[in-house]
Amino acid sequence: MIWLQLAIVILCIMVGARLGGIGLGLVGGVGLAILAFLFDVQPTSPPIDVMLMILAVVSAAACMQAAGGMDYLVQVAERILRKNPKRITFIAPAVTYFFTMFAGTGHVAYSVLPVIAEVARRTGVRPERPLSIAVIASQVGIVASPIAAATVATLTILSTRYEITLGQILGITIPATMVGLFLAALVTNKLGKELKDDPEFQRRMQDPEYRRKMEQSANVSVTELKPGAKISVLLFLLGAVAVVLMGAIPALRPQFDGAALSMAHTIEIIMLSVAALIVWLGKADVTEASQGDVFMAGMRAIIAIFGIAWLGDSFFGAHDALLKGSISEMVQSAPWAFAIALFILSVMVNSQGATVSTLMPLGVALGLPAASLVAMFPAVNGYFFVPNYGPILAAIDFDSTGTTRIGKYVFNHSFMLPGLMSVVFSVAAGFAFSNLVL
Repeated sequence: MIWLQLAIVILCIMVGARLGGIGLGLVGGVGLAILAFLFDVQPTSPPIDVMLMILAVVSAAACMQAAGGMDYLVQVAERILRKNPKRITFIAPAVTYFFTMFAGTGHVAYSVLPVIAEVARRTGVRPERPLSIAVIASQVGIVASPIAAATVATLTILSTRYEITLGQILGITIPATMVGLFLAALVTNKLGKELKDDPEFQRRMQDPEYRRKMEQSANVSVTELKPGAKISVLLFLLGAVAVVLMGAIPALRPQFDGAALSMAHTIEIIMLSVAALIVWLGKADVTEASQGDVFMAGMRAIIAIFGIAWLGDSFFGAHDALLKGSISEMVQSAPWAFAIALFILSVMVNSQGATVSTLMPLGVALGLPAASLVAMFPAVNGYFFVPNYGPILAAIDFDSTGTTRIGKYVFNHSFMLPGLMSVVFSVAAGFAFSNLVL
């Protein structure tokens, strides 16, 4: 029966991932219904704390977007990129990485992708290089963000068994991912032919109309900012700093019955308060906030976690003893094998938060050291493997030279090597840093 139930779980993940959007969560509900009503599998408690924390963070980020904060960040990024065009393969991922750390979602990369594509083309740099590594960095930055859904879920799950703080997690993931991305960028900077020698670009340049457009200066700048743009960014940054400080220093949190206020409640209170302050001081339109890209992406993440993580947790809970016995020896002898499981599931579900919520409890139950689990955390960034992720498709569209593309065999696309290198290097660096921090 366990194999049949596992097949149902995997089938639901595959169907949900194919549907996209909220489909992953909805199909997860179908799978849970099959397990509960047909196989008498008792559902576990849904991941309410994780969902509510994501909701609070998304509310603040959406209000910042409505106040014009994202536009202000794009202006800053554009100035940085234009001042250093020849180093764009290294600066572009640094910009998208910082954006993700700050906003807690990789979807903010959409705003700077056209700038990256234009600056690269006009300076003769093969756009595929900075665009591919920038998209990857926008996802890898999730595990380095104190307010990202996956980071919040990791802290919540690990703290149930280990004495670990948000500061310790970030103390590993931030330097590890920075090292991983830098090494990946070094290699990416040499991938492919130079732009002037690229056959596809040369073919397109034979078209007079295309050549004329290439010679025109495109203006992708955000020229006008809303009055509350800068204050909204400042407030959001202060909220993120407060979350990190209270996670790293439990004594800063109020005490109830001899214990500090949980980080779940702390994050929810701080970020809801930040959202309110942005609406008040930054003059954000709450209606516009609930209709923006950030809010929509956050809601999709919540529904995905609600359905698919609940399904996975229920399956693992029903067969806890058997699963522990069958894979604990393998994982104990080769802890890095758990990273492969994280990567594969992230490819299937297209959600770092859902991947963490589904598999990290199993890692804790198997008794894997906290240091190893945090070191392998960057492995949840498998979005790029199948080129159907929004920023990947957007980057391909923004590259008018045709160097950024999906290959004939689908998997030989522009993002595969930068993505694999970033994950492998980050996990390897994570094990090194985890020995220093934990």
